[in-house]
Amino acid sequence: MLPRVVIHNAMTADGRLTGFMPDMGLYYELAGSFAEDATLSGADTALAGLEQFADDAAGFEEAGALEDRSSLPLMVITDSRGRVRAWRQFLGMPFWRAGVALVSRSTPADYLAYLEAEGVDTIVTGEERVDLRAALEELNARYGIENIRMDSGGTLNGAMLRSGLVDELSLLVSPCLIGGRDFVSLVTASDFPPLDLELVSARELRGGNVWLRYRVVR
Repeated sequence: MLPRVVIHNAMTADGRLTGFMPDMGLYYELAGSFAEDATLSGADTALAGLEQFADDAAGFEEAGALEDRSSLPLMVITDSRGRVRAWRQFLGMPFWRAGVALVSRSTPADYLAYLEAEGVDTIVTGEERVDLRAALEELNARYGIENIRMDSGGTLNGAMLRSGLVDELSLLVSPCLIGGRDFVSLVTASDFPPLDLELVSARELRGGNVWLRYRVVR
């Protein structure tokens, strides 16, 4: 069975995901409403997030050591190239109960050995790239995952949407414009098919932020 998947992103009024500072307290307050069983990120987003919270790592580790993690979601990262080698830091944060790496059959053996040494489970699907549908089905079968919140960038967002694996988009729109030519947008995919969305709700929140929720029409 496939889990329900929600893409949850903060963006500017012109659709940028980077180059600005969203209201992170508000962003995670909204994220908490989805009652996720797992948080799904791509390798780029995971590494960027680790850099962002690097200064708070010591405090996270202390809090994480004291917390009962049994009710927390899994941290799931797609990483067929074996780029994320900071799992100890991730799992030291008090946000997840354990980690799962989604890898492919081409993932380097030394990276698989690293994951095993760090106590990170693996789901192996696909040849050169992760077979996302098969990986989600395995997350459900192995761990009982029913609700996934994506905290990722345009590449994984695009791949998941293109594969018909996303049920809802949750967008926190910040009242600012960035402009420019080179930027990270909500969806990055050269062969992306047009998708229709149905508006579920639109709410004005503090600071001029707007929360938009869309159902993906299939």
